[in-house]
Amino acid sequence: MSKPASPARAVTIHDVAAAAGVSKSTVSLVLQGSTLIRDETAERVREAARKLGYVYNRRAAELRSNSSRTIGVVINDLMNPFFAEVLVGLERKLVDAGYIVFMAHTSEDLRRQEQVLATMREQNIAGIALCPVLGTPQALLKTVKSWGIPLVVMVRPLGTSAYDYAGSDNEGGVALATAHLIARGHRHIAFLGGRRGPVFEQRLAGYKRALADAGIAFDEARVFAADPTREGAHDCTLAMLDSHAEVTAAACYNDLVAFGALSALGERGLRPGKDFAVMGFDNVLAAAHSNPPLSTVDVRPGALGEAAAALLLHRISAPGSAPSRYIATPHLVLRQSA
Repeated sequence: MSKPASPARAVTIHDVAAAAGVSKSTVSLVLQGSTLIRDETAERVREAARKLGYVYNRRAAELRSNSSRTIGVVINDLMNPFFAEVLVGLERKLVDAGYIVFMAHTSEDLRRQEQVLATMREQNIAGIALCPVLGTPQALLKTVKSWGIPLVVMVRPLGTSAYDYAGSDNEGGVALATAHLIARGHRHIAFLGGRRGPVFEQRLAGYKRALADAGIAFDEARVFAADPTREGAHDCTLAMLDSHAEVTAAACYNDLVAFGALSALGERGLRPGKDFAVMGFDNVLAAAHSNPPLSTVDVRPGALGEAAAALLLHRISAPGSAPSRYIATPHLVLRQSA
């Protein structure tokens, strides 16, 4: 009676090292995505691993070293294309650095944000990139720091203390947009959309500044706060047209609000850019293809995401370094809506 065949021995990192003619540590560095190894050596290691059928168990390596190559990304509103574009830039930078992304969507819910962050802490992630929901307390910065997890805050600031932050010049951007409308001859200009919070207040300040610079009195009645969505802006614009017939232009909280405004104007038979001027904020990809194409403030969402990732990677590699900030410089992109 023949003996049963012995199970095939699993290929190990030692086998890959022997086949490639390098040390075990060199193989380990290559498989972790290190840039310390010369390209030709790294390719020889990868080719040896492919031929031998070796599969790198990243999770096991993380457990052995008590480290992680996973970054937690918490986004408050993925229905807004701006945040999707920020996420793309962020993920691209992190993946290039050898990390994987664990993304969570909080839908502007504080309790959900708490749950998501607690889960990420349990997963021993290497860092967190957070776009906080409205109403997030500044104390969250100390809480995450006490966990020993590097953190970068994106888009919405959290108080005035020192922390890593990537955002845009909100006040300056809306000031540019409003000044353009004034230069086009508009004097009755609304500020449309958005909910009260740090970003809203900064953008509203830009609107006020441009009016003051032009000698135009600020009128609180022309500030129309609403959910920063197409639906919220659509309904808000209709209400504005009904109550303030003298208004001929709007500086919008963001591009999504501007899209809703364009829709409402069309329903009333008003031609955006002809009968009523609309300025957005963000310059999402869809802005160039709206009807009509949207004039807006460009803050390069993808580049903002990449900058947030760079800040977080620096914090991971140099945990004792001073906090850093990236503030995107706004530029006007003029199309047919204004």
